[in-house]
Amino acid sequence: MEFAELIKTPRVDNVLLHRPFHPAVGGTLCLTGHHLILSSRQDNMEELWLLHSNIDCIDRRFVGTAGTITIKCKDLRIIQLEITGMDECLNIASSIEALSTLDSITLMYPFFYRPMFEVTEDGWNSYLPEQEFELLSSETDEWRLSHVNQDFLVCPSYPSVVVVPKSIDDESLRKVSQFRQGGRFPVLSYFHRKNGMVIMRSSQPLTGTNGRRCKEDEKLINATLRPGKRGYIIDTRSLNAAQQARARGGGFEQEAYYPQWRRIHKSIERYNILQESLIKLVEASNDQSNNMDRWLSKLEASNWLTHIKEILTTACLAAQCIDREGASVLVHGSEGMDSTLQVTSLAQIILDPKCRTLRGFESLVEREWLQAGHPFQQRCAQSAYSNSKQKWEAPTFLLFLDCVWQILRQFPCSFQFNERFLITLFEHAYASQFGTFLGNNALERLVTITCLFLLIIV
Repeated sequence: MEFAELIKTPRVDNVLLHRPFHPAVGGTLCLTGHHLILSSRQDNMEELWLLHSNIDCIDRRFVGTAGTITIKCKDLRIIQLEITGMDECLNIASSIEALSTLDSITLMYPFFYRPMFEVTEDGWNSYLPEQEFELLSSETDEWRLSHVNQDFLVCPSYPSVVVVPKSIDDESLRKVSQFRQGGRFPVLSYFHRKNGMVIMRSSQPLTGTNGRRCKEDEKLINATLRPGKRGYIIDTRSLNAAQQARARGGGFEQEAYYPQWRRIHKSIERYNILQESLIKLVEASNDQSNNMDRWLSKLEASNWLTHIKEILTTACLAAQCIDREGASVLVHGSEGMDSTLQVTSLAQIILDPKCRTLRGFESLVEREWLQAGHPFQQRCAQSAYSNSKQKWEAPTFLLFLDCVWQILRQFPCSFQFNERFLITLFEHAYASQFGTFLGNNALERLVTITCLFLLIIV
C-alpha cells in the first residue's frame, strides 16, 4: 500500500490553526504519510508537526462552505483547523482518519525515520542484560543467566534471557512455566545490595479449584530466601478477586505449600477501570467553567488520585519489606504485565538511587516494562478521546509515570531528571517516533524488525 493512495488532498492554503493558550496562526497545511504539517509565513512562528499516530480522534463541523476539524491527540492536546472549502475539509478529514488508524506496525513512522543530526550513541544497545548481570555477579554468586526462553517458546512475553536462582535448572523452569499463567515464571526483578534481599515478579499460579501444586515452583521461590528468613508474596488483586480466579483456572499460592511466605493482597485496579478513570480526569481538566468546587468534585469522581495512592502504597510496602524487614518479595497479579510492573518499578525507584538517574531510569523502563512484556501496543492503542473502547486499553504506564512524578515533587533533589522527561516518555509510549514502544513484547519487536530487514534485502 502506498501512502499517496490515502492522501486525497496533500496541500491546502489559508488554513487557520487554533490551539489553547496560543494565538491563531494562518498557513499552509500539508499531509505526508506520517505527519500533519502546518507552515506559517509569519516571522517567529514555529511549524506544527503532528504525527498521525498521535491522533486519537477527529471531529468535523461545517458552517456554509467552510469547515472546522477538531483533532484530539493521544498526548491530550486539542487543536482546531479552519479550512475554507467543503471538499478540501472533507478530504483532509478522511485522509487523517485513514492515516491515523493504520494497523501494520511496519508502516509506522519509526521504520521511515531518518535523523537530521549525527547519532553519537546506539540507544538500542544502551541496556544489555549480560552487562547488567556482570554488575550483579560482582555482588553475589547465587544467580545465573538462563537462556531457556531463547526461542520464546517457554514464555512468549518474556525476553530471551532472564535471571534466575543458580540452584534452579532450565528443566525446572519449563515445569514452573506450565504452572504460571502465560508461562511467566518467577524471575529476578531487583537485588538489594544492602542486605541481599530480592524482588521477584511473575504471573499467578494455575492452582485452580483442585488446589494444584508444583514442587518446582515451590523450590524456585524458596531458593530466593536466606536461611531462617521469610518472604512476602504481594498479590495486586483483592482476596475476593484472587479466589474468583481459581474458578477460571488461576489462583494464588496456598500457605500449606509455601509455609515460609506470607501472602498480602493489595487491590490495584486495571484495564477498563483505569481507562474510564483517565477519561473522567481529562473531562475534568477540559471543563472551562472555572469553578474550583466543580473541578475538585470531578477530580475526586475520576478516582485517578485513588489509583495513584493504591500503587504507591503497595510499592512502599514492597520497599519496606526489603529494606526494613530484610525479607524477599514476590509480586504478581493475574498476568503480571500491569500492576505487577508498576509495583516492582516504583519499589526500585524508592530503594535504589541509581534508578533515579537518567541512565538508570532508562534501564529501569527497558528492564521492567519493555523486556518484561508490558503490551504497549494494546494498552496505548488509544487515549482518552477515542470513541472506540477496547477492553485491553489502559493507561498503566501513564499511571506509573504519574506516580514517579508524585515522588519527584516530594524529593526533587533526589532525581537527575525532571517532569519534561516523564512527559516525553508518555508522548512516545502512545505515539512512538523512535520505535522503542512498538509491539507488545520483545518477541514481536524482534519478528517485526527481522521481517522488515528481509523485505529490504529482497
